[in-house]
This record gives sequence, C-alpha cells and structure tokens, in this order.
Amino acid sequence: MRISISLLVICLSINSITAQFTELSLDKIQFKSSKQSERKKSKKNLFTKRIVPITLIASGILLSTSDFEKSLQKDIRSSMGNDFYFGIDDYTRYAPIVQMYAADIFGVESRNHWFDQTKNLLISSLVTSAATTFLKKEVDKPRPGDPTKLNSFPSGHTSMAFVSAAVLFEEFIDTSPLLAYSGYLFVVTTGSLRMMNNKHYLSDVLVGAGIGILTTRLVYHYEHLISWNPFKDSEDIAFTPHLTGDSVGLYFSKTF
Repeated sequence: MRISISLLVICLSINSITAQFTELSLDKIQFKSSKQSERKKSKKNLFTKRIVPITLIASGILLSTSDFEKSLQKDIRSSMGNDFYFGIDDYTRYAPIVQMYAADIFGVESRNHWFDQTKNLLISSLVTSAATTFLKKEVDKPRPGDPTKLNSFPSGHTSMAFVSAAVLFEEFIDTSPLLAYSGYLFVVTTGSLRMMNNKHYLSDVLVGAGIGILTTRLVYHYEHLISWNPFKDSEDIAFTPHLTGDSVGLYFSKTF
C-alpha cells in the first residue's frame, strides 16, 4: 500500500535539490556569446513524454523485493567479487552538468539561457530530492549490502543523475543530439555501479531513473510559468561550476 501511494505522489507532485554551493572555486570562466535555439514545436504531448519514466517506475515497483531481483543482485556480486567497490559513481552523476556548462562556455547552441538552465536544474533537483527522500522513509527497504539501513528504495544517486542527464537532453536535443544523448552514458554507468557496489537493487535504480526523468520533463513542460531571468540581456557575467564528492554548485559574478 505504501508503494502505491508513493507512486501517486510522484506523478502528481510539483517538485524540488540537494545541489549545494561550495567555497571551492575554479578560475572565472567567461561565457561566450550565448546562442539560444528556437524550440521546435514538439508533436509529443505531456502524456507521451511521461511514458518512459512511468514505465521505469512501474517496472521498479513490480520488481521490488521479488526473488528475481534478489537473485540478480547475488549474481552481480558473485561475478564482481564480494569485495568490489568503485566509488566513481559519486562523480559520474554530475558529469552531464559539467557537459552542459562546458557546452555553454564554448558557445554550443542551446534551448535556454544559462540562467534558465540552472533554474530548471535546481527546481528539478529539489523536487526529485524531496520525492526520493519521502519514498526512502515511507518504503523502508533494506539495502542489499547493509540490511540495517532501510533507505534503499529508490536510489538517490540514480535519481539525481537522471535529472542532470534529462536537463542536458532537453537543452541540446534540437541542436546537438549527440551531446544530448551522451549524458545518459554517464548516468547508466552510475546506476549500474550502485548495483555493482551492492548499494541498491535493480528496482531502486529503475524507480530512481524514472523519478529523475519525470520530474525534469514536467519542469520543462511548465517552464513558461517560471520565465524570470534577470541576466537575459547581460553579457558581463563570469561563471564557474563547482563539484565535490558530496555537492555540486555554481559561482557567478556580474560586472557593473
């Protein structure tokens, strides 16, 4: 019953990020002249856009606690070795964000101004984080590697990774499809490593991916409702992304 109610909340709620601002700074990087693309009118309605993430969420719910996923997890650990651990998944979840801002810096044409990109990323991340945290507390599913930790469902690493990949996709699918799809390589790696590292089951990863994609698509579908951008016509902006093992943030300054 808890899982069914939680799914309803995911589908209906409007969402919120655990991205943090850090004091670790890189040298200031000046954006090249921003190029924004005219958004092609999509023939897909909101329902069509929801099909993939809802399928991922539904599949994860059906598989959760099943004998199949328990057997699969044992097979994965057996093939990798019980002592296997590769912590790069703490970083690969942020790779699409780095790709997006790097593309902005080098002047790749995008759907939105960098401020709107950041705004959509933050909103999507906050809502995804809230939904993921709520589900973890409601479901109380034991982690495969530590049954005393009841926060396995869904995977937070995976949900946030798919937010970053979905934002990259929305921004560049019309102008640079290869770049738009490339982010998913990093986040699939993240989800796979969560299982290989014995941190999550398959269902945790599937539901996390679905939440991240669904939230981001909803934010972009309704982005016209949050169109405020004080930097739209400003060129004197210095910008630097910040990444650490536990946080991702942004630094920017304006010359007056």
